[in-house]
Amino acid sequence: MCGIVGLFLKDNNLNNQLGHLLSNMLITMSDRGPDSSGIAIYNKSNDGQIKLTLRSEDPDQDLKKLKQELIHKKKLKLTVIKNFNHIILRIYKKDFSYIKNYIKNFFPLASLMSSGENIEIYKEVGLPETVIKKFGIKKMNGTHGIGHTRMATESAVTTLGAHPFNTGSDQCLVHNGSLSNHNELRKKLQRNGMEIQTENDTEVAASFISLQLKNGKSLKQSLELALSELDGFYTFLIGTKDGFGVLRDPISCKPAVMAENDYYVAFGSEYRAFSELPEIDHAEIWEPEPAKVYFWNHKNE
Repeated sequence: MCGIVGLFLKDNNLNNQLGHLLSNMLITMSDRGPDSSGIAIYNKSNDGQIKLTLRSEDPDQDLKKLKQELIHKKKLKLTVIKNFNHIILRIYKKDFSYIKNYIKNFFPLASLMSSGENIEIYKEVGLPETVIKKFGIKKMNGTHGIGHTRMATESAVTTLGAHPFNTGSDQCLVHNGSLSNHNELRKKLQRNGMEIQTENDTEVAASFISLQLKNGKSLKQSLELALSELDGFYTFLIGTKDGFGVLRDPISCKPAVMAENDYYVAFGSEYRAFSELPEIDHAEIWEPEPAKVYFWNHKNE
């Protein structure tokens, strides 16, 4: 049992409240998963820069080293900031491959949480309220975001095992449920070049969808294919650069509810996740249908 929330803002006037609203939604789901928590915040980047979010065992030292090597020695144009034990680098696309390989080779204890133009992922072991306070999530701006609080079932309680999982540029996934064929599928995905860091079945699902997108399928096509390739019980919430999508398995035994009005689209494992949202009394409330793909995208507005 895990708790999932998501918020897609239609009204730009609410962008400065995204972190606050999404945090409150996730905190209400705390009793569904006390082991670890995470939130993906999507906010438009500056000048098309790419953001890398790292989790470090020694953030002060790593921050100093990154600035020294990349800014002072290599003369690269980038910004590096620390948020608790996460480090966010804003870099130019032309430097992406070099910096990513540099981090991989010289920062073996640092873990890449996310990469993309708009996404930042913050996650840690602990209850939502604790994790949210550590990173100051309530003060963050954005256009949309998703969150997860985990009750571990099939893999260890670690930061890497926490959701969301980012497996493609600006793509991430959170999941309530379990997949029965994740071990077999993991090997197949790795043979196709996907890097999978954990034993978590959710990372397998995220990687599966990212591979389909990489191969030219739309998000709708990728999720429809997931229905035939992923065995188990699941509710997925998938974040992309411009929006989010929802998919439940054909049986749909994992709870899910949605709300939509002129201001936002909201997703929660339970209705109580919406209790503090503005104008919720004027929202249409419904339960997502089994095996049906839902998606909201800012480009379509």
